[in-house]
Amino acid sequence: MGKRYDAVIFDLLTALIDSWTLWNDVAGSDEDGMRWRQAYLRLTCGAGVYRPYETIVAEAAMAAGIGPDTPDALTRRWAELQPWPEAVSVVEALAGRAKLGVVTNCSIVMGRAAAARVSPAFDVVITAEEAGFYKPRAEPYAATLAVMDMDPARVLFVAGSAADVPGAMALGMPVYWHNRISVKAEAEPLYHERSLDRLLEIVQ
Repeated sequence: MGKRYDAVIFDLLTALIDSWTLWNDVAGSDEDGMRWRQAYLRLTCGAGVYRPYETIVAEAAMAAGIGPDTPDALTRRWAELQPWPEAVSVVEALAGRAKLGVVTNCSIVMGRAAAARVSPAFDVVITAEEAGFYKPRAEPYAATLAVMDMDPARVLFVAGSAADVPGAMALGMPVYWHNRISVKAEAEPLYHERSLDRLLEIVQ
């Protein structure tokens, strides 16, 4: 059988990194962190043209009733972000098999810093700031495919959030959903897993 995929593009802050733990710790509780994060996701999904990531995080904190100092605390503690336990080894194993990219709803500075927490092996890192829009709009995915010069059908997209699944599928990419915390599906991906481990079986 021939090679199935020529590239893998990852969501960053949910698919590869456990950003939930940091957000919850900064917020002061799991409940406050979840409420803040959900407000942030609503704002990014409806943002339209890119507005600064830090501004949206602050607006989400206000909407969620989180303390006004928490957005700055999140920025200060950004270097504490940790990859999921298997993320580093999986990415490094894939580096010799396919081109690797990241597309993330983040600023350039924060996106580069977060990607570096996982691996230096990524060929491309595209942020919402560079694309001019937040996912799940088409522009961030399309910008990443364009830089990588790839046929979407030959690129496996590794989603972290539920909205990433239909967002990436709309451009013709098959999707592997790393649904770590069992979020309700918005669309059914080709692969639906609780960890990243099966990527090593799929991407040969």
